[in-house]
Amino acid sequence: MERKISEQLFAEAKQYFPGGVSSPVRAFKSVGGCPLFIKKGDGAYIWDEDDHRFIDFCCSWGPLILGHNNAEVREAIIEAVSNGTSFGTPTRYENKLAKLLLDNNRFIEKMRFVSSGTEAVMSAIRLARGVTGKSKILKFEGCYHGHVDSLLVKAGSGLVTFGVSTSAGIPEAFAKETIVLPLNDTGAVEKLFIEASPDIACVIIEPIPANNGLLLQTKAYLKELRDLCTKYNILLIFDEVISGFRVGFEGAAGLYGIQPDIVTYGKIIGGGMPVGAYAASAAIMGSVSPEGPVYQAGTLSGNPVAMAAGFASASQLLAPGFYEEMEAKTKRFVKRLEDYCSMKGYEVSFPTVGSIFWIAFTKETISSAEQIDPKSMDKFKILHSELLDRNVYLGPSGYEVGFISAAHSEGLLEEATAKICAAMDVVFA
Repeated sequence: MERKISEQLFAEAKQYFPGGVSSPVRAFKSVGGCPLFIKKGDGAYIWDEDDHRFIDFCCSWGPLILGHNNAEVREAIIEAVSNGTSFGTPTRYENKLAKLLLDNNRFIEKMRFVSSGTEAVMSAIRLARGVTGKSKILKFEGCYHGHVDSLLVKAGSGLVTFGVSTSAGIPEAFAKETIVLPLNDTGAVEKLFIEASPDIACVIIEPIPANNGLLLQTKAYLKELRDLCTKYNILLIFDEVISGFRVGFEGAAGLYGIQPDIVTYGKIIGGGMPVGAYAASAAIMGSVSPEGPVYQAGTLSGNPVAMAAGFASASQLLAPGFYEEMEAKTKRFVKRLEDYCSMKGYEVSFPTVGSIFWIAFTKETISSAEQIDPKSMDKFKILHSELLDRNVYLGPSGYEVGFISAAHSEGLLEEATAKICAAMDVVFA
C-alpha cells in the first residue's frame, strides 16, 4: 500500500512539530512506518490522504460512538457555527446539554464543562483537595488520567508505549504528592489508609482501565474501594473519560451501581468535539468558584459548537436499547475472532466490555499492568501492519483498546473479522 502523500505530509510536519505530531502515539513509533494522515471520515470508515479507505476501530480514541460524520451531529454543528463559534459567555446550549446529562444520570447532581478530559481530571483533583483540605492523592498502576503533572507517575497509554514510566519536566515535589499502588489489591489500600488517611484527599481510578490494555476490574473490588474511601473519609474519583457514555449512559458508575464522589468525562459528551466535564453532588460542586473557593475557569468551557454537538449526540444515545445492541454487536464480533483463534491454537484473547475490546496476545486474564508482556507488542506491530494493508485501522499501539460504533454494521464487522483472522495467520506463521 503506497502512502506517498502521507509520507510527504509527515516529512513536512517534522519541520513544525516535535516528532511531526501533536500527540505522541500518532507518530507510529511503536508500530513502525509512516503515520496515516486522515482527510475524511464517514460512518465506520476513514480515508487517508492517499485515498485508501479503512474500517476504523479507533473512532477518534473512543468518543465517536455514533461513527464519523453523524448526520444529526453534523447539522447541529453547522447550525451552531452559523451563529458564531465562541463567545466566552453563557449560552442556552450549555443548559440544554447539562439538563440532558444530569436528568439521565443518577450519580451526579451538578457539573462543570471544560475543554478536555485532562482538564476535567486536573480540575477534579483540585476540587478534591479543596473540599478535604488534604494534599496527597492515590492512583493505580496502569491507570492513565491525562497529562496532569501529579498523575504522570507510572502512568499508562503512550508513556508505556515509549518505555518510560514518567515524564521529564515534572518536579519531584509534585510526584511525592502522588501515591501509586497496584490495581486489585484492597489490602494495600487499607494498609495505606491506616497509615496516611489524614493526608490523602482522594483516590482516582479508571473504573474500567482502558488506556494500558483493557484491565477489567471486578465489581467487588470497586465496591470495596468505595467502602474504604467512605470509612476513611477520602473522596473517590471515577475517571470515566473513556468509559463514560461508552459502556452505558451512566458509565461505569451505572454499570456497577457504585457511587463515586466526583466523576470526570471526556469528549464523548461533545460528540467528539473538544470538551470534557467533571461532576459530583451539589454539595461538592458548591466548592467550585464562583460559589466556593476552588478556582477553575476557561474561555472555551461550554463552547456553543461543542455543546450543540454534544446534545445531538447524547440524545441519540438515549434511544431504547442503544447500549444493549452495541454490547451484543461487540460480543458477536469478538466471539467470531475468539472462535477462529481458538481453532487455530493462537495465543491471543479479546477482553471486552460494552463496545470496547482489546487484543491481548495471551490466554491469561489480564487485570493489572505488570501482567502485560512487553514482548507481546512485537506481535501487535506485525498485526497492525498487516491490518493496514487489509484496510483496517486500529490505534497505533498494542496498549490501546479498540472501539465499535453504531455505524459498524454486522456485514462490515464480518468483513473486518475475516481480515483480522487473515492478519493473525501472518502474526502466528
